[in-house]
Amino acid sequence: MLLSLSPLPFLLPYLGADTALFSANLRLGMAALTALCCVFCGLSMERRTALGKLFGVGAISAAFAASFAALRTDPFIALAGSTGLIALAALLLDWSPQVDETEDDHHARRLHRSRWAAYAVAVLAACFLVLDFPPAAPKLRVLAACSLMSQALFLHWALRLHSWWRSSLGIAGLAGIGVLATTQPFFTFGAAVLLLNLLMVLVLPPDSDPEEEEQWWLILIRQPARILVSSFFLLCLAGSVLLALPIADAASMGSGIAPIDAAFTAVSAVCVTGLVVLDTPKDFTLFGQVFILILIQLGGLGIMSITTIALHAFGHRLSLRHERLAATMAESSHRDLIQSLALILKCAFLFEGIGAIVLSLFFLTQGKPLGSALWEGVFTAVSAFCNAGFSLQSNNLIAYQHNPIVLHTVSALIILGGLAPATSILIPRWLRGKAVPIAVRLALVTTAVLLAVGTFFFLAFEWYGVLDGLSPWDKLHSAWLQSVTLRTAGFNSVDLAGIATPTYLIMIVLMFIGGSPGGTAGGIKTVTIGVLALTFWASIRGKKYLIIQKRRIHPGTVFKAVTVAVAGFLIWFVVVLMLTITQGIVAPSLIFEATSALGTVGLSIGATSLLDEIGKVIIIMAMFIGRIGPLTLFMLLSGDQEVTDARYPVERISIV
Repeated sequence: MLLSLSPLPFLLPYLGADTALFSANLRLGMAALTALCCVFCGLSMERRTALGKLFGVGAISAAFAASFAALRTDPFIALAGSTGLIALAALLLDWSPQVDETEDDHHARRLHRSRWAAYAVAVLAACFLVLDFPPAAPKLRVLAACSLMSQALFLHWALRLHSWWRSSLGIAGLAGIGVLATTQPFFTFGAAVLLLNLLMVLVLPPDSDPEEEEQWWLILIRQPARILVSSFFLLCLAGSVLLALPIADAASMGSGIAPIDAAFTAVSAVCVTGLVVLDTPKDFTLFGQVFILILIQLGGLGIMSITTIALHAFGHRLSLRHERLAATMAESSHRDLIQSLALILKCAFLFEGIGAIVLSLFFLTQGKPLGSALWEGVFTAVSAFCNAGFSLQSNNLIAYQHNPIVLHTVSALIILGGLAPATSILIPRWLRGKAVPIAVRLALVTTAVLLAVGTFFFLAFEWYGVLDGLSPWDKLHSAWLQSVTLRTAGFNSVDLAGIATPTYLIMIVLMFIGGSPGGTAGGIKTVTIGVLALTFWASIRGKKYLIIQKRRIHPGTVFKAVTVAVAGFLIWFVVVLMLTITQGIVAPSLIFEATSALGTVGLSIGATSLLDEIGKVIIIMAMFIGRIGPLTLFMLLSGDQEVTDARYPVERISIV
């Protein structure tokens, strides 16, 4: 596919006319570099995989530069292009070929090249026939070059197979493409290319190994990280379609919500973020609100957990792959998989049920009708436990800043949702001073410290700020809620647009840290920051090892914590940079918005409503990465520790 589609990058410079950062000649040069890297990547991936991946990364980087004008100005291209580039990078870096030196394997490799080249060019020709391109774009020459490359791969396979009738067909195809490209209009030529490549697919023989043939569609579900990304992506896509239906639009029942706004809301719900560009109670019908609640529940609890329990409940036996994936995602062993997943769902529904009852009774006492009180209670409870931050009140919880029952019920649900179920049920034991596992103790202690620090600083900096006018007790209640909700929930009982600069900095740090492993919260996690803090303290004291409760922590744990923190910071920096380049909004608001999206917090100081469509696309990508990135990274780092008997000389490097 890389070889046959290598001429395609020459269309990238024509997709946008913005030359603010990259001139037309520079973008054309980047397109040529992309095409060249694609060719080298396709030729070297099987024999020199590391070199091939290096060329692949170069192709992706050059493609980004060549198409930056379109990525910066066209929302559809920005969303589709960013998604495609990230997916290609993930597949490229994860791919590991099986190389065999037998002649049969060489024949199979050439056959695979011919088949996938034919598939790729056929799809490309179909897309070219229905898509509009700028008049200056050389779409005919690009399609002709791609088809010539596909025919060349087919001819190479036929010649090495010594099949003269197939070789003759390949030569005739090459000649026919050359003639049609110079004599026929584009539509006729595109249709001919489509038919020719479909004919190639029919002429190519099937694989000799039927089991190998069935494996192509399993590429997304062979590893936990892949199935996590693909399941969340499909859920976001389905949610976008549902929320774009006219039945979900309260403002105009005939037209439906704009696709970009529907996608923004769906991703925010699935990734349990809470950032909104529409007013949930006013712009969505009851059906739309139900769709949002379902997306929040599925995104918060995890699709694999729910499907695994459902299959078990209906008596279906789990496949080994399904069981292995679910066990990895639930951080449990195969032996107690069902018990672990059942505990997750039982705790979730128990806490959500109790919270829904308390909130519904309170709303009922405020004079709301029974149906409205029940719906608002259930919606708020599920949103709070899943750390989503969606609310059925236009001003969030500001109307209830004098009602501690609502504030503390929501706060309790957020805390319990941000902790893993196994951690939550050990809270009473920890409070009584009894021994708990080190990981649980580290999560609880770090959470308690962050909650106390957040409450103290919010009170100290905002006593005469956004809290001014409230009674001392109401100030304490609101400060506590804000400290809790900074752990990736997104609720607010005061107007955050007027916060002071010191409060702003504290909020940025707390949002970046997020919740605990195994919970519904985002961020780099409390255990990560706890391990880093203890490592810092041990280093100051001159300790060689990290000791907690008379246990020496494995050095690999420290390496993982550093990796997660550095990766989180780098992604945050890239998102902030992209927002500042594309949005005409003050930098502090964009930094807050980026941190809130990556930490799946959902708080905003006013920048969300000012974002243009490109800004919305960037935030959509940030929310998805913020939800998926840490989970995927944890899975990639959760493999067995590398064991080696090699001993190398110690080298000391000065860093001060």
